Amino acid sequence: MSSRLAPQELLPWALSVLGLSATHAPPALTVVAGDASHRRYFRAELSSQSHILVEAPPSTEKNEAFVSIAALLTDVGVKVPTVLGVDFDRGFLLLEDLGDRLLLPLLEAESAGARYDQAFGVLLKMTAVNTPRAGLGYYDKALLQEELNRFPQWFLKELLGHTLTAKEQAMLERLFARLIDSALEQPLVLVHRDFHSRNLMLAADDELAVIDFQDAVVGPITYDLVSLLRDCYIQWPVEQVQAWALSYRDLLRLQGLAVDLDDITFLRWFDWMGLQRHLKVLGTFARLYLRDGKSGYLDDLPRVIHYVLEVTTRYADQEPAFAEFTAWFSECVAPLIAQQAWSKTQ
Repeated sequence: MSSRLAPQELLPWALSVLGLSATHAPPALTVVAGDASHRRYFRAELSSQSHILVEAPPSTEKNEAFVSIAALLTDVGVKVPTVLGVDFDRGFLLLEDLGDRLLLPLLEAESAGARYDQAFGVLLKMTAVNTPRAGLGYYDKALLQEELNRFPQWFLKELLGHTLTAKEQAMLERLFARLIDSALEQPLVLVHRDFHSRNLMLAADDELAVIDFQDAVVGPITYDLVSLLRDCYIQWPVEQVQAWALSYRDLLRLQGLAVDLDDITFLRWFDWMGLQRHLKVLGTFARLYLRDGKSGYLDDLPRVIHYVLEVTTRYADQEPAFAEFTAWFSECVAPLIAQQAWSKTQ
């Protein structure tokens, strides 16, 4: 969390948006915990109601996308923070305050099923977005490849100090090609890209709300599902995750989606999509630490590594690319990980 003060112009701007005049005793701004971006959040009581004021530098943040996607989600009944005002030039936003009840600390074994049912309802609403008319980018081969490339660049080379040999590079390319092909054969829907327990909130009426959606694209139907159920911040038994995944598949069928998908195909899509995501996350979390100084993400790396090996091991007997990756990781990468202090956090 940044300790820098809010820009002097932020509060007067927010007051003007609400039609309020500055007073001799202006309301105090309280820093709100941030995320992996360069955005900073502040809470203030304005006109007897709590609001969130955001400093989102236009040079790094997708403010136009945030506003437009908020409208898309609202139109299909998804709860998001209402955008009360925006200054694109200065990177200021005034938002509805949804409170502090993130889904993550509320997930307990006895209640998780009901919470995930709520999340499934949100995902189903998101499938109703008319993606051809939404003007969004696509989770195409180039984007999937760029994300996968973060694994050798940031996790292997920059964090672990391992530079790939030509043989290792070819091995990774074979695995990456299988994952990309699997992603591209799936039905397309609106994809949040970080649909997990830290980006879902319980609003005052217990309605599940979605935040941090500015990176949304049109992409594979299993992407947000696996982000939710193989969450980088909380882990559930494999059998339970598979049961939840198939229950969501059944809900998709009722919506006229995934009608012909058998269990094996859907779970393969789900598993391989998760593998693509978690290889990306290993690189992204390493980059957040090395480039941006956000060391907290290191503690989550062991869980993400577990997800990666869980999937590659499960399919090793069927897929040569998975088998050779699993063997290489055990022989070459695992000893490097064991030298890292963060490897003892799980």
